[in-house]
Amino acid sequence: MAYKNFKIETDADGIALVTWDTPGRSMNVLDETSINELEAIVKETTADAAVKGVVITSGKEALSAGADLSMLQDMSRTYAEVLEDKGEVAANQMLFDQSRRFSQVFRSIETSGKPWVAAINGLALGGGFELTLSCHYRVAAENPKTRLGLPEIKVGLFPGAGGTQRVPRIVPPQDAMQILLKGEALNLEKAKTLKLIDAIVPASDLIKAAKDWIKAGGKAVAPWDEKGFKLPGGPVFSKASMMMFPAGNAIYRRETFDNYPAARAVMSCVYEGLQLPIDAALRVESRYFTQILRSKEAAAMIRSLFLSMQELNKGARRPQGVPPTKVKKLAVIGAGFMGASVGYVSARAGIDVVLIDRDQESADKGKGHAKAVIDDLIKKGRAKEGDRDAILSRISASADYDVLKDCDLIIEAVFEDRKVKAETYAKAQPLLKTRCDLRLQHLDPADQFAGRGIQGPGQVHRHPLLLAGRKDDAGRDHSRQQYQRCRARHRARLCAPDRQDADRRQRLPRLLRQSLRAAFHRGGPRNADGRRPSGDDREHRANGRHAGRSAVLVG
Repeated sequence: MAYKNFKIETDADGIALVTWDTPGRSMNVLDETSINELEAIVKETTADAAVKGVVITSGKEALSAGADLSMLQDMSRTYAEVLEDKGEVAANQMLFDQSRRFSQVFRSIETSGKPWVAAINGLALGGGFELTLSCHYRVAAENPKTRLGLPEIKVGLFPGAGGTQRVPRIVPPQDAMQILLKGEALNLEKAKTLKLIDAIVPASDLIKAAKDWIKAGGKAVAPWDEKGFKLPGGPVFSKASMMMFPAGNAIYRRETFDNYPAARAVMSCVYEGLQLPIDAALRVESRYFTQILRSKEAAAMIRSLFLSMQELNKGARRPQGVPPTKVKKLAVIGAGFMGASVGYVSARAGIDVVLIDRDQESADKGKGHAKAVIDDLIKKGRAKEGDRDAILSRISASADYDVLKDCDLIIEAVFEDRKVKAETYAKAQPLLKTRCDLRLQHLDPADQFAGRGIQGPGQVHRHPLLLAGRKDDAGRDHSRQQYQRCRARHRARLCAPDRQDADRRQRLPRLLRQSLRAAFHRGGPRNADGRRPSGDDREHRANGRHAGRSAVLVG
């Protein structure tokens, strides 16, 4: 039988090599077509007595990036239609049946009676990694760039194809919860230490190593299907587990204020599922997954953090018919926390940066901030020594404004003082190649440079978004420049009209006054309505805000 996304080759030893290579895509994704074909392959190889085992690998550089989230969005739309036409019971059953298709197919691999080996030749995330977990043996090709993980929590979902049940049956519950709740990708060495993969071999030996395991009599039974299987962390009601689950629930509430239902569902899935046989546990997982799919939080996060970001990365919202520009050298006037962060992300994007401040010592401190950021990434294993050297080589520090003559773009990030800003513009204006129309902060709405800026948070290197102010008469060429410069620094552009930006700048002083008045109120710090600032901050965070009002004072 011919398949669109898979190719099957059976060798003389009866081992079927299934190569996943979705045409027209740079990455394999799990969609309705691929899961239907995979199900057919499982049935075909199980029924064929000549097939002794199966190896699944990828024909691309990566194995799979997971499920097609637009498919899940379509499920939600179908659910809404069925809900309206046939009622809640029918709609819930439809969504439950559709959403657990991946889980059922992966389970059929485990129970096929024939050994399956995942030959991991590159990145395997989300549903792609869950596919490997359902195989009886996992071998990976040596590659420092390969990452394995379950990042669904970052888009308001959780692993719904067996991830919440198989991971805590392989690794201790504390490590399992970290993997599931943080969604961070693991390198191969870490994954092997946790026993999420069984072997790491040279890339040239990957398929041979997978087939050799089958030839050596590899068992076609998952550990949790064997009689006498014991959980790596002990039973749920053991002393160690009871020290983890209640504390984990408290930490979740403290950190999220219960604004992320997917995280709560993960904890429930693991806690309830580990008390059940694997088939019943997978049904529990599917029920929670169906519930999360219906949540407004998941719908909003999938739309904003994944689908919309994909469109932006492909050039959506960029003015048409305007040629792109490239910034080769960038100057940041003001090497404080924000200016230094802007310089860091620009240098990391490959742009030469010069940090300018009132004296050389202040400018050097700005470069030191960039070094501290990259040193922290190296310490966490997210960057290498060579990355630091390359980034720092692109950053120079100076107190001389004459360097502006060679720059393609100048960004102002000086202290919020009108006099300081006016002096800065007076020094910079005679040295500009062209009119400077891109800045971080506003000087005055009437100023010739104002109304056309990009606003970034203080910790620019931690945030993927930049707010682009837009003057009502700004043309397509200016919008194109803003878009191009945001993308050059790997940031998404949020465009706000002048009036919205003015409103935002007017609210900040009011928040500061309220926080100061509350902090120094007689008889203890209280707000105007009699509440203490700590309670007020908790209410802000409980409503989904990143920080409370008082955090402005120390932020």
